[in-house]
Amino acid sequence: MKLQISFDMADLDQALIVAQQVVDQCDSFAIGNTLLCTYGIELLRVFRTKFPQKTLLLDTKLACNTDIIPLIAQTDMQWITILAGSPNETIRALCKEAHKHNLKVMLDLFDSSYKAQSAMEAKNLGADALLFYQPYQQDLVLNFQDTWDMIKSNASLPLYISAEINRENLDSIIPLKPHGMIIGTSITQAKDPSSEAQYYYNILKG
Repeated sequence: MKLQISFDMADLDQALIVAQQVVDQCDSFAIGNTLLCTYGIELLRVFRTKFPQKTLLLDTKLACNTDIIPLIAQTDMQWITILAGSPNETIRALCKEAHKHNLKVMLDLFDSSYKAQSAMEAKNLGADALLFYQPYQQDLVLNFQDTWDMIKSNASLPLYISAEINRENLDSIIPLKPHGMIIGTSITQAKDPSSEAQYYYNILKG
């Protein structure tokens, strides 16, 4: 099970400090839209220069614009995200453009009204992986489980989960057996990000 650490913060210097602390305790980094909007595309080059061997995903959440894809590709990102709620032909065009520039696509199911259908169609549309985001709330566990099972049963691609994962709910999410987990503030805002990342990494590698 892979661990991806998400950096969804506004301070690039702080993000880089934390990234340096956790670089050996994860499989990849996800760079959030807050950083991208604050610093522009140049921040991607900074991350690539600082971490030349790390797999990097830019959480673009693209819905329609193919023009930005060549610019992202120039920074040597490996992955981008596309919103599954977009029309199928738009998703297909975005995936085609991404692959043309050696970028892989994680289809984000967040805005899809028919998540199982989106999961079923994702591979044919050109996606390389799926992302399921839904906060894990103790009083809505059955709803969470049902949605996950519905998506997983229709998915033919690696399926990642982002559910505001923390130490309290980790034991409930591991049995779902996602391909990978995306964890953000539980690690990046921890008092000791390195040891916190190591905690999750050891469990996921099990």
